[in-house]
Amino acid sequence: MSRKQIAGLAGAIALSLGGITTGAQAEDEKREFSYYLTITGASDYMFRGISYTDQDPTVNVYQEVDYGIAYLALWTSNIDYYPYGSWEQDIYLGIRPTTGPINWDLAANWYIYGNEDKGAFGSTSDIDYFEFKIGASTNIAPNLTAGALLWLTPDQGYAATSNVSIEGTLAYDLPKVAMFAPTLSGLIGYSDSGTNEYYPDGYWVGQETYTYWNAGLKLTADKFFMDLRYWDTTIDNPLTDARFVFSAGVNLLP
Repeated sequence: MSRKQIAGLAGAIALSLGGITTGAQAEDEKREFSYYLTITGASDYMFRGISYTDQDPTVNVYQEVDYGIAYLALWTSNIDYYPYGSWEQDIYLGIRPTTGPINWDLAANWYIYGNEDKGAFGSTSDIDYFEFKIGASTNIAPNLTAGALLWLTPDQGYAATSNVSIEGTLAYDLPKVAMFAPTLSGLIGYSDSGTNEYYPDGYWVGQETYTYWNAGLKLTADKFFMDLRYWDTTIDNPLTDARFVFSAGVNLLP
């Protein structure tokens, strides 16, 4: 299936969901606002299998405000990835409706970068870009959840080429051990970036297409969590080679 066909299919899904969830949205809008705040530290920042901190540690903060099925979220992190600079600020705006057994996540994501190094072609305004997300998840067996994600990125010149990323996930909740709730999970993804005048060989570390995956164990205890995860890709590069990434954090709110 071509990128244009996938984009058309995604648009049709989004439009159909808009009609299906109108009644549910009206009911959910009676709910009050809710707010979430999470702080996480990790040994590396992996974005679709690529280290965005040059294999160094990262600290990030996630904030989210919900109202009914709608949400607005901010994610902030240090980075070290040419030509983005030393920090990243993401803004997410979306909805999470439910149709039968399927939980959806439809959002527009905007990625903003410090861009201390302006790069060979552009200025600070050239590096930020946006993409669209369509996600779905459902329980396929007791304690077992399967999910799928589709990321669609329009061509934005120096900031980003056209791109389609498809991901599949599985997560299994293990029996609780003392105060810890363990979850085994894994992800496999595939990206097709296309090319443009700035990225003739592809957007992903000079590659047009590649596959990435991870698998690991997460432990949750009350508001605290930690995760040990193995990452690898089909790209031969120091930023994408196989590695273990450890992360830990705390949900401060609610």
